[in-house]
Amino acid sequence: MEIVWIKDTYNKIWAEAQRSLNGLLEKEIEEKSQKPLKDRLVVFQMLATFYIKYVQIFRNLEAAYDQIVHPQKRLIIRQMLDGVMGRILELKNEMVELEFSEFHYFDDILQDLKLAPENIDIPIPGYFIKERLKVLKERERILAQILFDAGMYDDEPKVFIKPMPLEEAVRVIQIAERARQGRLRATFMKQIYLEEKREKLVQGTQGPDLEAAAVHIQKVWRGHAQWKKVLKQREEEMTFLGMIPPPHFQRPSATLLRAQKVANLRCEIQEKHESDYQIALVSIKERVKEIEGPDIKESLQDQIRQWFIECRHITGKFPDYPDEEEGGSAAIFSERTPEEVAAELAAKEEEEKAQKKKGKKKGKKEKKEKGNKKKKGKEKEEKKPKKKKDEEEDEGWKMSPSNFLPVMEDGNTKYKDIWQNRDEGWNFQQEYDPELIKEEKRKEVEEEIRVQVDELMRQELKNLKLAVDREAEKKTIKGKKGKKKKKGKKGGRKKKSKKEKDLTPDRTIDSLFKELVEEGILIRAKKVKLSDYVGEYSYLGTTLRQVDIEPMPSLTDVRQLIALYGILPLGSQSVHEKAPLVKALLLAGPVGVGKKMLIHALCTETGANLFNLSAANIAGKYPGKSGLQMMLHMVFKVAKQLQPSVIWIGDTEKTFYKKVPKAEKEMEPKRLKKQLPKILKTLKIEDRVLIVGTTARPFDADLKSFCKVYKKIILVPRPDYASRFVLWKHVIQLKGGILSKGLNISCLAQVSDGYTQVHIMKAVEAVLTERRLVQLSRKPLTAVEFLNSLAKQNPVYKEEEEAFKVWYAKTPLGKARIKSLTGGEDTGKGKGKGKGKDKGKGKDKEKKKEGKKGKKKKK
Repeated sequence: MEIVWIKDTYNKIWAEAQRSLNGLLEKEIEEKSQKPLKDRLVVFQMLATFYIKYVQIFRNLEAAYDQIVHPQKRLIIRQMLDGVMGRILELKNEMVELEFSEFHYFDDILQDLKLAPENIDIPIPGYFIKERLKVLKERERILAQILFDAGMYDDEPKVFIKPMPLEEAVRVIQIAERARQGRLRATFMKQIYLEEKREKLVQGTQGPDLEAAAVHIQKVWRGHAQWKKVLKQREEEMTFLGMIPPPHFQRPSATLLRAQKVANLRCEIQEKHESDYQIALVSIKERVKEIEGPDIKESLQDQIRQWFIECRHITGKFPDYPDEEEGGSAAIFSERTPEEVAAELAAKEEEEKAQKKKGKKKGKKEKKEKGNKKKKGKEKEEKKPKKKKDEEEDEGWKMSPSNFLPVMEDGNTKYKDIWQNRDEGWNFQQEYDPELIKEEKRKEVEEEIRVQVDELMRQELKNLKLAVDREAEKKTIKGKKGKKKKKGKKGGRKKKSKKEKDLTPDRTIDSLFKELVEEGILIRAKKVKLSDYVGEYSYLGTTLRQVDIEPMPSLTDVRQLIALYGILPLGSQSVHEKAPLVKALLLAGPVGVGKKMLIHALCTETGANLFNLSAANIAGKYPGKSGLQMMLHMVFKVAKQLQPSVIWIGDTEKTFYKKVPKAEKEMEPKRLKKQLPKILKTLKIEDRVLIVGTTARPFDADLKSFCKVYKKIILVPRPDYASRFVLWKHVIQLKGGILSKGLNISCLAQVSDGYTQVHIMKAVEAVLTERRLVQLSRKPLTAVEFLNSLAKQNPVYKEEEEAFKVWYAKTPLGKARIKSLTGGEDTGKGKGKGKGKDKGKGKDKEKKKEGKKGKKKKK
């Protein structure tokens, strides 16, 4: 019953997502037909609303695709899911181009739509890993075997206990025994002291006052009972107000455990239904071919023969049979009658004759006219360049065309035609529908039979022509064959040029993979999820921007961008090929803010290979220019073959140093500087390879060459108060600590201003030792315990954060952002200066000419 209920629930979720998507598609079509918008604020509000609604649909579709077990439904949901993901990336790109900023804040829109910030979190589709689970496990096994054989281990080194000498062992035992005897003697002396004290009290006191003793006991008990009652009432009030979670939140819920079991069972059912569906595709196709194949063949032959007769009757001769490239007999019956075919042939012959006669006469006139038009066009452009710019500005903003709207519209029509009103009362187990398979396979069978029929009917047409018309077609056949041979030769030349570029033609991918692992260039990614990068949403972003203050992004904003620019394109091939292409990504921020963690999370969520091309890692490996070319060739050959892949360049500012320090000259940090721009050009749309750089000192790099490679730059800030509050809770619970009432998390978050995630982790690890974890039941944690270890570390000061802001303002996107805020005053000044220089140059040229003329006259 649970599975049936879940089936209905997720079908409803899918239906709701389709309804809201249908409404959004209609709105998008309306926006295209409307006039261009001039108000940037209105445009941003519209784009942000579309973005939030698409994210909501994305979340629903992802849940439905993950839970629905019907294999044919999942095909359409997958198509819609890829389309919605791509549209989200397109809208994000539109907002970046409009606002000139990677970070956007939707506080006011979320308030209007009555949504929480958690509702716009980008979910990571589960099929990124599930569909490649076997391949990833096999690759992980091979990687572990190579590391083991080479004696290289990514795990932390294990501590081995050294054998202790006999003398030292005897001394340790003696110390322990003496300590034991001392403790026993101390407890024995304490007992004697207490007995003596008790005897003295008995001798000095008179008989006990029973009434006073009873009153004293009652007073203490009533006070204790009242204290417990007040404490309970306070807890109930705090839980009612939402300040403290209810007690049942602290222990695992029975419903959650049951839901987890059902989810695991549902995954097994999904796999079973999918395998049954794949088997049915083959068996049903064979059955259709056996039963319906002969009838289809006969009907096609009859149709083609009828077409021969009709064309012969109308035109007086048999028609030419279309080639396979043109579509064969399918091109004949694409909504055309024999009369239309004959009319087209006659019209083509007349056009060819007319063009041959008029071609020579018109050739000269057209050349003259083109020359005059070009001259006039240049004169107009020179005279009126300003007007065009003004007209473009007056036109306003209009949404650019989308690659994913047709995909979504196609999926939406399929849903309406097939699934919206389909009766599934018979399909209780949600298995495949054989009727739908028959409809699909009938078309495939017809196409296969059509190819065979075309061969037969071509031969039959030749025989008819020879018998009736006596037409010899040897010349045309030879011409066609000759053309095909020429095409083949061209193709052969192209293949040879590609093979020449391959530096390792005789080596397999497995051997290259092994070599890169042994050299330490292909490394094992740590298993970290993106959700482990804990942070909170920025609630004051919109308010600060309204007051012309650029806020620092929050950790949640950074996490969102990693999901949008990295995980979604790398996880889906169809999204990567059509979405705005991001080839390189830069994470810039202070030390300890989690840049490396984000790279490992990127690889974990997508199942990507991780290559380390940091300057320190490749130092001394593959020396010389030829060695460098060979290394890069191997890396990118393996990365493209085993995609998705992430190329990580740690401390990437060293690759673009303005001046290499003396201590680092031997390392040759600038080896990749000239190669990286060339490599980026070779990466194509179908290559799911992402170059990710991390830097803590971007100021040391040459900005121009730096920004040519990394066009997407993400600032990773130190955590703000809200993020620190969440982070302290998460880390303490992760390390086995218990959050008690005496532990003031708010105080810790306030005191730790300026400290990064790594500082907080180290502080918690220093406090929560094994001994301290044992004592938690009788001695709860307090905030003071964490302060000593926190105070020993160096925080990130505001000056360093401001330095990152100043550096980012010098990047292309930062400059564009400043110009948009200041109203583009800088651009006008630049233009004026340029014009002045040009005028000066013109005067100098005139003076030189006059001087030359004067010299000639004197001579």
